[in-house]
Amino acid sequence: MPIDEDEDQLDAGLEKARAFFQRAEEVAATDNFDYAIDMYLEGLRRSPDALEDGHAPLRRMALIRQGKGGKKPSITDKMKRHGGKLPLDEMLNAEYLLAKDPDHLPYAEAMLKAAVAGGYHRTAQWIATLVFDANNASSKPSLPTYLLLKDAYVEMGHFERAVAACQRAVELKPGDAVLLDELRNLSAQMTVARGKYGEEGDFRRSVRDRDKQEMLHASENLVKSVDYRARAVEEARRTYANKPDVPPVVFALVDALIGLETRPAFDEALAVLDEAHKRTQDFSYKRRAGDLQIRKLKGDVRKVRNALKQEPGNAELAAKLDEVTAQYETTALEYFRTCVENYPTELKMKYEYGQCLIRNKRPDEAIPLFQEAQKDPRFKIAAMDKTGLCFFLKGWYTDAIDIFEQAIAACEVQESPIAKDLRYNLARSCEEDGQIDKALELYRKLAQLDFGFRDVRDRVQKLRNQNNP
Repeated sequence: MPIDEDEDQLDAGLEKARAFFQRAEEVAATDNFDYAIDMYLEGLRRSPDALEDGHAPLRRMALIRQGKGGKKPSITDKMKRHGGKLPLDEMLNAEYLLAKDPDHLPYAEAMLKAAVAGGYHRTAQWIATLVFDANNASSKPSLPTYLLLKDAYVEMGHFERAVAACQRAVELKPGDAVLLDELRNLSAQMTVARGKYGEEGDFRRSVRDRDKQEMLHASENLVKSVDYRARAVEEARRTYANKPDVPPVVFALVDALIGLETRPAFDEALAVLDEAHKRTQDFSYKRRAGDLQIRKLKGDVRKVRNALKQEPGNAELAAKLDEVTAQYETTALEYFRTCVENYPTELKMKYEYGQCLIRNKRPDEAIPLFQEAQKDPRFKIAAMDKTGLCFFLKGWYTDAIDIFEQAIAACEVQESPIAKDLRYNLARSCEEDGQIDKALELYRKLAQLDFGFRDVRDRVQKLRNQNNP
């Protein structure tokens, strides 16, 4: 396959995967972590080397899940997720177990082996760093782990890291002649690779390349050091000063500033984007700024909501939640409106704008957007659900029933969360339309599938009481 076709295929895979990553992020925000894990893995199956979009966010979410008391994998999980037919299956099975038990190093090691075998080298480098750091920090470092790392780095051609792993192994077993010989051989290979003596013999260039590699390696760590992030901003500023009108350069500076994770840096990133938009009238800058603001406001809402859960009677927190939620809704409404205007063929934006309109009780404006969004297979079922909800909010219950029934028929997995939402919404529509027996039957079936789903059991009891006064 030609290189350009291969790259197109990779881009297409990542584009498909992002729908699952976005869904994972949404459900994780509601603490539905186990479903989010499944969504991340579905996305990674389509784009296995999606480090920034898939593996790293999944790891962060797994640590949050652990902090909130998430259960470790069951015996059934361990049996079901052991190994796999292909390296991709092995990698995702190991990552599933690691997500449910982030401190269990053997799961990370299994993931590393599979990533190397599958040729997913960006992912392999990332997980290798995690394993290396964890083994170094252990009170009893494992010799087999260092040997695994050594072999993995050799397979990927990273001889400096292979030497580092081998040195650690030698420290644990100093009298091993085989290890000492291998360390000498690896050191020689590292020297050749670092100096590029077989190519141009330009030592100064090799040093520069090594510095770039060190920056790249640091950038792929799960948690970047403060020193690296500061250096990344300095480097991005220098490049930006020379090429302020090149979009990738602007976005690189913005990403570096956001990486500092401070409010002044965040405000500066927005200022850089605003200046670029005013100078060029390129909407992509304004879109990026809006995206950053939306993400920040979402995080603010989540933090206050979680704090309120801890103190449910706190009137100050309740007022703060109303304030940040209103700010988020106002910003989101304007952001997605302008995105739809500037990207009229991007159906994802129409779907998102429609959701904003629903939350703002404007169903008439939302309906055409959701009907358009149904043309995208990624949003078809969800957009049908939202279309039905709009008709429900308008009191057009018969039309809502028709749409919910069509959406349920189109669902590939009848036990999926979206299918349960659809059946619940269909039951609510039937109930409001006076079709009590049909509504009761739908609620009953839903309760049999998931007894704790929303207020299903209360509605079953209420309708039964109505039928048997």
